Amino acid sequence: MAGIRIGGLASGMDIDTLVSDLMKAERMPLDKLKQKKQALEWQRDDYRSMNTLLLNFRTELTNMKLTTQYRARSVTSTNESRISATASSAASASSYSIKSVEKLASAATRITKTELSADPASKIDASKSLLSQESRLNINSDKDNSTNFSWSQDGVVGNATIVSDGTAGAKITLNANEKIATTKLDQMSVKVNGTSYKIVSSPPTIGKNEVQLAEDGTLTFSGPIAKDSSIKVSYISDKKVETNKLTAATSEWQLGKGGLSSLTLSVGGISYSVSDTQDVNGYRLKSDDGAYIGSINLETGKVKFDAEQAADTELTATYKQKYSSFNITTQTSKGQISENFLVEGTESLNQVVNRVNSSNAGVSMFYDSFSDKISLTRKETGDFLAGTGNEISATGLFAESLLKFADSTESGGENAVFTINGLRTERNSNTFEMNGVTFTLKQTFTETEAPPVSLSVNNDTTKVYDNIKSFIDKYNELIDKISKKSSEEYYRDYKPLTDEQKEQLSDKQQEQWEEKAKSGLLRRDPILAQVLNGMRSNFSTPIKNSEVSPLFSQLASIGISTTANYLEGGKLQIDGAKLKKAIEQDPQSVENLFRGTGATSAEQGIAHRLTDTINAAMDKLKAKAGNTFSTNSQFLLGRQLTNVTSQISTFENRLTKVEDRYWRQFTAMEKAIQRSNEQATYLMQQFS
Repeated sequence: MAGIRIGGLASGMDIDTLVSDLMKAERMPLDKLKQKKQALEWQRDDYRSMNTLLLNFRTELTNMKLTTQYRARSVTSTNESRISATASSAASASSYSIKSVEKLASAATRITKTELSADPASKIDASKSLLSQESRLNINSDKDNSTNFSWSQDGVVGNATIVSDGTAGAKITLNANEKIATTKLDQMSVKVNGTSYKIVSSPPTIGKNEVQLAEDGTLTFSGPIAKDSSIKVSYISDKKVETNKLTAATSEWQLGKGGLSSLTLSVGGISYSVSDTQDVNGYRLKSDDGAYIGSINLETGKVKFDAEQAADTELTATYKQKYSSFNITTQTSKGQISENFLVEGTESLNQVVNRVNSSNAGVSMFYDSFSDKISLTRKETGDFLAGTGNEISATGLFAESLLKFADSTESGGENAVFTINGLRTERNSNTFEMNGVTFTLKQTFTETEAPPVSLSVNNDTTKVYDNIKSFIDKYNELIDKISKKSSEEYYRDYKPLTDEQKEQLSDKQQEQWEEKAKSGLLRRDPILAQVLNGMRSNFSTPIKNSEVSPLFSQLASIGISTTANYLEGGKLQIDGAKLKKAIEQDPQSVENLFRGTGATSAEQGIAHRLTDTINAAMDKLKAKAGNTFSTNSQFLLGRQLTNVTSQISTFENRLTKVEDRYWRQFTAMEKAIQRSNEQATYLMQQFS
């Protein structure tokens, strides 16, 4: 720690300025070290930017190794309005003739015949709860009540989502005293990552895609479920128990469920049940001794107390609710799909429709308020039951009686029937793939109505040409940037600015200075020069491969050559007509010229050669400048930066000691002058 500093009180000298000027001279080597550090950092960043350019170009090389770049196919149709087609690179040059399309594939649709509402003049509101509109629903048409709809009232609908821990079983966490209604397992659902599992009670063995659901809520699978899988369960419990210890005085309590069928409320240990008496808030809650405590709105589940209940009062509600269930079974290309749905009375028709449409049932449900009817349309077209019908079924009293699917008809669900190259065949969809060609049937027609539609699959010369041209353009862009960077002018007199120099310049002047200071840091860099020379050699050396025709063994033979201007660093130019002719004449040789493989560099195609050259350059650049994930000890410039940083730290410590020494010397001088002055004053006083 520096001692007391006395600055010119006795001598009258500006010691602060003297020390500051002396330290400027001492600090000059430090400024040079900081400038060296800054230059190394700029150089490191320049190397990394070059590495990024090579990395991006290597991605292009990866694409150029794919067959899709050279085997592009085009399809022409004599009547696009009737049949269109596209071809993948796997399609071979061929032709097809479709002389008739007897049928287009259609999606199976089931439509109800009976209206949902009892009175056409007072239709249901699809946005309001079904329970609140029970009087409007057309559910009491059967005189013997055998098919009349009624809500189940002997349980509560619950939903749970579990994240698997990777073990064989999983536990649904239920509230106290709740039990799974195991007699209703056929109405519940279990899904693992969206895949439905069949629920079984207590079988001797549990099969694949089966799960046992026990009364206590334990799920048991045949084997472990992958860790972090999402298990969603919709279940029915025998009752719901809610508890609440009031944190503040209140006169209301909103339960978690509505559409209640029964309720018992315990307040401070006293039990209340629903009476037949009603008021504006709902049914009155009455104890065994006839005392009332409040009212319950069974539809909303809201409890309204006659008097405010004090804080810390313990409330317990035990109830059941009105609910129903239905099932949708669909025949699809993946087989039969069956989905169960549990419906709470408080749900609206819109909510039910949305749940069906977002499920895995493979159908779209639609309610038309004008006709007051519902339709179910399978999302896939085609006939998956060989013409026997019943591609879609909706069962359960809710679907059959309330939604009216008991009185419904199914239509559609037919395959596309057509004759191609003389063969009469069928497909489930109007868009289908055959030998790498994807056909789309748009209209039906017969031989007598129109001539056959001919489709020809040919090489898409233009597409292949565009792919090669795009690659050459990116190569030219790469070497242009590398060439400019390695030939930048180096301004020897422009070093990185010191802190003191920055204070003397404006922001604009600093920017202009640093632009020159950063220039030429990679001038004539051997790594960049080597990669440029290597890539030029890769392009110019002929390919010696049996799969490449001698006529097309190098780029010049297909119209790709180096520009005449040597200052451009070896950019390539394309003779479009010559390249297109080569692609048409021998597409296989053109492909192998770029992506051919071989044991030696001479046998390899240009894409593989370039990849090897660029990988080698990237390895050298990484050894020189690392990347954003590298530590300084892992690359050359990083080790140099660490060394310079260490020198800066040591030099700064030395400067601190030098400055302290200057101050000690000047302080000693001030003290000596002060003592001399004191002695002179004393002598003058004695002589006077």
